[in-house]
Amino acid sequence: DAACRNRPLDLVFIIDSSRSVRTEEFEKVKVFLSEMIDTLDVGERATRVAVMNYASTVKVEFPLRTYFDKASMKEAVSRIEPLSAGTMTGLAIQTAMDEVFTEEMGTRPANFNIPKVVIIVTDGRPQDQVQDVAARAQAAGIEIYAVGVDRADMQSLRIMASEPLDEHVFYVETYGVIEKLTSKFRETFCAVNMCTLGTHDCQQVCVSSGGSYVCDCYEGYTLNPDKRTCSAVDMCAPGRHDCGQVCVSNNGSYSCECYEGYTLNPDKKTCSAMDMCAPGKHDCAQICLSKDGSYSCDCYEGYTLNADKKTCS
Repeated sequence: DAACRNRPLDLVFIIDSSRSVRTEEFEKVKVFLSEMIDTLDVGERATRVAVMNYASTVKVEFPLRTYFDKASMKEAVSRIEPLSAGTMTGLAIQTAMDEVFTEEMGTRPANFNIPKVVIIVTDGRPQDQVQDVAARAQAAGIEIYAVGVDRADMQSLRIMASEPLDEHVFYVETYGVIEKLTSKFRETFCAVNMCTLGTHDCQQVCVSSGGSYVCDCYEGYTLNPDKRTCSAVDMCAPGRHDCGQVCVSNNGSYSCECYEGYTLNPDKKTCSAMDMCAPGKHDCAQICLSKDGSYSCDCYEGYTLNADKKTCS
């Protein structure tokens, strides 16, 4: 499917048609817009698109509420004429906030959590201040992508774009190759990692999968039938652990221990029998007999073991 079906956007294109953009170059921008529209899943309940045109003045060619099908959008784009003077980029961003990103003009309410996105295409240096207005736009939840062409001022692009800049600032040498950015934006808008949007309900691990997601669990946990929550598995069940003697289950993990008279080896898994007759280890009065991790007491010749099995008479 060539269309993006992963997340709806309220998407506004702001295109520079100042005097420096020649007529044939402006036609290339319109082709770029049409190809971008083709890649999107447009619709009233999907991605809504608006187009703004600016130079010294700003013209809203059509707001988000006007067209909900690709054919109508592309027809409207084909009719856009350049304005041919000045480069008031800051004014364009401010106009987007004041006149386009409003519910009256088709922006969906904040509680819908639809991302608000701006793509600015320019070949020049703004003739007004963009830093403050771009900061206000971003503070209002608008994500800004800045596309520079040919003579565009890279510093200005970086000032107006959202962070991280390497994902929001693009540059092409000429309007003739601007169309190559279509696949770049398609990748950006379509290959959405659902796990980073914060809208999943996985208790432990979210795994992004083709525009959707599945839940998983940390090691030592198993996914419950609801496919969202996790329960600790008994790591000491037969076949689950590699302890030589005693397995101690602990919150989805385990540790190994040894029977009395054995000590845990450095591998933290196997056990070795201790010499229970080593000095200080036993309480035999006369003779200690070590046996398989344990011991028994005995007496010298001429003595007999008392009932306490330790002392001799």
